[in-house]
Amino acid sequence: MKCSIPKGTRDFLPAEMARRNYIFDTIREVFKAFAFEPIETPSLENLSTLMGKYGEEGDKLLFKVLNSGDFMDGVDFNQDYRKVAPKICERGLRYDLTVPFARFVVQHRDQISFPFRRYQLQPVWRADRPQKGRYREFYQCDADMIGSTSLLHELELVQMIDAVFQKLDIEVTVKINNRKVLAGIAEHIGAPDKLVDITVAIDKLDKIGLGNVRKELQERGLADDQIAALDPVFNLSGDANAKLEQLSVLFANNEVGTKGVEELKELFGYISQVQPKCHIELDLTLARGLNYYTGAIFEVKAHNVSIGSICGGGRYDNLTGIFGMPDVSGVGISFGADRIYDVLTELDKFPATLGQSAQVLFINFGADTMPYCIRQAAQLRAAGISTLIYPDSAKMKKQMDFANKSHIPYVVFVGESEIADGTVTVKDMAAGTQQTLSMNDLLVMLQK
Repeated sequence: MKCSIPKGTRDFLPAEMARRNYIFDTIREVFKAFAFEPIETPSLENLSTLMGKYGEEGDKLLFKVLNSGDFMDGVDFNQDYRKVAPKICERGLRYDLTVPFARFVVQHRDQISFPFRRYQLQPVWRADRPQKGRYREFYQCDADMIGSTSLLHELELVQMIDAVFQKLDIEVTVKINNRKVLAGIAEHIGAPDKLVDITVAIDKLDKIGLGNVRKELQERGLADDQIAALDPVFNLSGDANAKLEQLSVLFANNEVGTKGVEELKELFGYISQVQPKCHIELDLTLARGLNYYTGAIFEVKAHNVSIGSICGGGRYDNLTGIFGMPDVSGVGISFGADRIYDVLTELDKFPATLGQSAQVLFINFGADTMPYCIRQAAQLRAAGISTLIYPDSAKMKKQMDFANKSHIPYVVFVGESEIADGTVTVKDMAAGTQQTLSMNDLLVMLQK
């Protein structure tokens, strides 16, 4: 039988896991610096929790899990599959971490303090068509704040994005918009009932171009004059402040659109005070496809790579209300660890030392030297230095080849003279030099 795994999933070798953990650790470090607390939720959620939260297209991408036992008993399979599915599948793999977080907040409302700040690093699943940068199983790294409408939280998200990608040495552009502005645009062109259709279509502008967006809007039922009325939005010019001033005029009698512009002005004012190193752009075509966003929305693109969004998020005011806890506003972002991995790989930005399985390898010269090696290796490990003792008294060449292939920077030799003197002989594998040191001197050298 040929060994294989499902399309859109991957195995990770030790070197790959070292790189992934580098990404996770970097993101976690920033989350902690902004006082977020860790939680976890189950891989499986009730489908009633997941369905209807991601829009029609999102619902199609949910992995549904068949009920246990005789799930076919009493089910009429001649019905439409949309009626059959809920009867044979009551659970599904989570599509993202935000909807389960909203469920978590409602379920544990008496055990957390508001405003509540959480971070979560866990896998999610989507029944998507696998392609470059798009997987069926992948990790998200989320941070959310819930229980406050303050736009200072949106500023913190921008600061965290900036901090993460500065640490990873990735140049990015952070695109920002507001769903209230999009609702104002829908109202301005006389199609407020078509907000979802408009946002889904224009969210594809970068991928399919303006002509195809117009065609999709036609297919979604917008009249030609309504589509033409979008042109002033597509043609806004100048920096963020100039575009917002032009929108203010456009939305002179448009309450929801005006509110969105005011929120963007406040947010960009905050951002100007911290002067992030990443590029910030007001993108009025940015929509993000998820239906639960109600305010500011974010999307992050890396420079010099042909990979889509590597981070995104936004403000949601009504998500917990679906689960019986209304009027609790939240905002959050999600870092796509797998796409960030691909970006770092393409740009060759991973630190060279990540492939090390250990910092030190003790050569095995046989039973006579083992007690001494064991004691010294234990001392190094206690000091936080990853250390190996080669398990077998094999030929020197074999042990040294292992050190080279494992990218171990230092090899330690212990013979009779070292045991007698309480020292070790250390070879720097990169420089090709070696010296005899006391254990204290070795510790000092390795901890520099």
